Amino acid sequence: MATTADFRNGLCLEYNNDLYTIVEFQHVKPGKGAAFVRTKLKSLTTGKVVENTFNAGVKVTTARIERRPHQFLYKDDMGLHFMDSNSFEQVQLSEDLVEGAEFLKDGQEVDVIYHDETETPLSVELPQFVELKVVYTEPGLKGDTATNTTKPAELETGTTIQVPLFINQDEMIKVDTRTKSYYERVK
Repeated sequence: MATTADFRNGLCLEYNNDLYTIVEFQHVKPGKGAAFVRTKLKSLTTGKVVENTFNAGVKVTTARIERRPHQFLYKDDMGLHFMDSNSFEQVQLSEDLVEGAEFLKDGQEVDVIYHDETETPLSVELPQFVELKVVYTEPGLKGDTATNTTKPAELETGTTIQVPLFINQDEMIKVDTRTKSYYERVK
């Protein structure tokens, strides 16, 4: 059990028969009335972000979660297959547990988040940035760099994102998996 004074970003708690992690919180002490805590909670099972207000001092049930390093092996009709980097045990997970699954490539390291008490996988976290090769993009016109224009580029994983005009085919780029957008060119 924890109180609202123990709230911090990343704390996992059981709320409304689901597991949530605190994305953002703010203690509010109005001039009149009781203090309260405004929070943004992200569901570990569905990925939805909800806003909630707790009265100050309210007790909440915390949940223990564990991050384990895994390596992505392959994708087939049954789902996504991962291998635990410590025990070499293989795990098959559905694609909806992975936010940004379109950026997974064979051999990539990810963190699988498990509920500590039930040993069930809750979600898969990709690294913040992944390096991918541009398989196809139209060539940019010389001198057309004055504006901040973009063009579509197909990546080695099969997904298409918008990249600046100076990016050419067969170049390696860094993609931000949180915003699902181009970050920088890999040198």
